[in-house]
Amino acid sequence: MSQKNMDSHNRWRNKTVAFRVSPEEDEQIEIAVKLTGLTKQDYIIRRLLCKDVIVQGNPRVFKALRDQLTAVLEQLQRIEAGNGVDDELLDNIKLISNIMEGMKGEAAYGN
Repeated sequence: MSQKNMDSHNRWRNKTVAFRVSPEEDEQIEIAVKLTGLTKQDYIIRRLLCKDVIVQGNPRVFKALRDQLTAVLEQLQRIEAGNGVDDELLDNIKLISNIMEGMKGEAAYGN
């Protein structure tokens, strides 16, 4: 049996919520989770409750950003060769852009 967890408001997290996704949707969720640095549970809860997902920069997040930017570059090179743009690529670019914009704003705010 899994260990019971308390949330930040000292409430027991003892309910399980499950749903099915396609392999493509799972990949999109995994990418978003890696880029935010949150656990998958925390990411999904925040998104479902329409709360802000705030990215805390750390080495794991920067590595995920680097890896995703490399993947985007490969896709852009594929597109340059004459293939079309898919929706997942556009979603990844928007997510990376939002994260980078937030980091830029945070750096400017810290000065």
